[in-house]
Amino acid sequence: MGASDSRDSKVAQQLQNLPADKRAIQRVALVIQYRGTHFHGWQRQANAKRTIQAEIERVIASVLGKKSALVGAGRTDAGVHAAAQVAHFAAPVVIPAERWSIILNDRLGDDIVIRASAKVANDWHAQFSASWRRYRYTFYTSRYPNLFVQPYVWHYYRQPLNQSLMLAALQPMVGYHNLAAFHRTGSNRTHSWVELQDVQCSRSGDFVQIELQAKGFLYGMVRLIMGLITQVGEQRLSTKEFAAIWQKRRRDLVKYSAPPQGLCLLRVGYPTFPFEPKVWVDTQPQFQFLL
Repeated sequence: MGASDSRDSKVAQQLQNLPADKRAIQRVALVIQYRGTHFHGWQRQANAKRTIQAEIERVIASVLGKKSALVGAGRTDAGVHAAAQVAHFAAPVVIPAERWSIILNDRLGDDIVIRASAKVANDWHAQFSASWRRYRYTFYTSRYPNLFVQPYVWHYYRQPLNQSLMLAALQPMVGYHNLAAFHRTGSNRTHSWVELQDVQCSRSGDFVQIELQAKGFLYGMVRLIMGLITQVGEQRLSTKEFAAIWQKRRRDLVKYSAPPQGLCLLRVGYPTFPFEPKVWVDTQPQFQFLL
């Protein structure tokens, strides 16, 4: 048993021995960053593969001496990153909620960071209280590979990509639409209607970034959109042809899913949120063109 294991065992024992009046439970919210590269997605899996949810739950259990389910705002796929994922769990009030970020960071590996923790109301829910989720996808269009950006971009060296055409193709998707063309199989969701709230597409030198915001997303939706929108950026597919594919729900014409490392869950919005903006807004640095 290592030093941290021994320490956690003692803490867990002390918590178990608390008198009844000190065992009251609070709901603790977390803002979480992670590099998805070495994870098999957010959600815990029965096959014991490494996931973000399971990793954090394991550490919480080592401190509390019992399991406490971690509920996330959404599920990211294997290899997808998060700049400000949000989750909540239950813990005794004897440990101040704001201390949990320190406790967890002291015990987690290098690819997960808890930006902050705070107490929330018992009816506040990381998933169901959320008003929107925002994702960012980053393309790197230089002819030359770059080791320092490689883990966070799709190196799309074949063509420079026309960001103006890509934005023009994406803008008609804002609103409430059936996006079955971008709905991967394997989802338990019974319909494909999505209210897309905002789209942005911008370029800085060799970097093209697309941001999509919606209350909720279909399984695999963002990466399927990114896989198809590159054909518009290369001018192999017109904006009208792109629109026809999703408006006619032609899933058979959406053949490629963009690689996961270019995708990042940027942030999640709530009507009431206990964290100041610097904790969760724009915490993924944007790659900038430098001379």
